[in-house]
Amino acid sequence: QVQLVESGGGLVQTGGSMRLSCVVYGSGFSVHDLAWYRQVPGNRRELVARITSEGATDYANFAKGRFQISRDNGKNTLYLQMDSLNPDDTALYLCNMRVGRLESWPGRYWGQGTQVTVSS
Repeated sequence: QVQLVESGGGLVQTGGSMRLSCVVYGSGFSVHDLAWYRQVPGNRRELVARITSEGATDYANFAKGRFQISRDNGKNTLYLQMDSLNPDDTALYLCNMRVGRLESWPGRYWGQGTQVTVSS
């Protein structure tokens, strides 16, 4: 059974930093592509950043230059380092995994999310 468990969210002031983690259980972590999405109540989930099994990354425009996605295959963990946060970054951040390159984004597996709140 695959399970994704996020952590690291909380309250931060504008301009601050935060690092999110997502531990993946029950899967061949190293061979799968992973992503971070975020969602504000009433809005669609939007992609934040993705990383392939080989380590290639891409980012949403709002994340470029401020956020960094990374993975540690030895720890089955995905990370999202977020810097220069602003109130528009307030959202529930969710970890996502797809199984195989034929599966579209978002993948079939989701975590429960971790709330990030940026105060002004």
